[in-house]
Amino acid sequence: MNREEFINEVGKLGITIDDFKMQKLNQFYHLLEEWNQKINLTSIVKEEEVYLKHFYDSLTLSKNIDLTQKIKICDVGSGAGFPGIVLKIFYPNLDITLIDSLNKRVIYLNEVINKLELNDIRAIHTRMEDYSRLHDEEFDVITARAVASLPILCEICVRALKIDGQLIFMKANCEEELNTLLRIKNKLKIEVTKVNKFLLPIENSNRTIISINKMAKTDEIYPRSIDKIKKNPL
Repeated sequence: MNREEFINEVGKLGITIDDFKMQKLNQFYHLLEEWNQKINLTSIVKEEEVYLKHFYDSLTLSKNIDLTQKIKICDVGSGAGFPGIVLKIFYPNLDITLIDSLNKRVIYLNEVINKLELNDIRAIHTRMEDYSRLHDEEFDVITARAVASLPILCEICVRALKIDGQLIFMKANCEEELNTLLRIKNKLKIEVTKVNKFLLPIENSNRTIISINKMAKTDEIYPRSIDKIKKNPL
């Protein structure tokens, strides 16, 4: 996806794009490229692939939620900064917390935040299951992209979500995970409200965005460490 194609496809999502946002994305890309030589952030490094599989893909979260609202978002396992950094570039109204369990990635994320001069966004070195215990019902939205399975994500995230807040997880194919989640949803006091399946432009790879609503206060649950879960990259 070249930049012209990116602008065209982002427009189809109903997202306004201007020279300022493109400049920030370009700066972000070069920081990603630079830091990827120091630490393993992503295997996707070619510019056209980054614009499609990272930048555009991050913005598809807008298919499931109105991101123009002033809301608090937690991006779990943010890694190289997707979708969190991209969302902040396009939606400065968002207050975003990036969570990652590897300190090297957190240092990189905070460097990107500083170099791009982004406000109301921070990266924190912690595990989400630990963070949830200290931040009960804090966030309007908690998202994760290609991190762990749906049941595990719900277990480690739901406590930090406000009642009537949304867990919005970005996946490829996840039918089996979704079926497992439906069997434990009552325990977690959640309800799956939207399963949005679509194809990524140009390469036509499968994508699924799942929205999950928190119905009531969640009792103590049994989170499993996300560090023990092998990431399932798109």
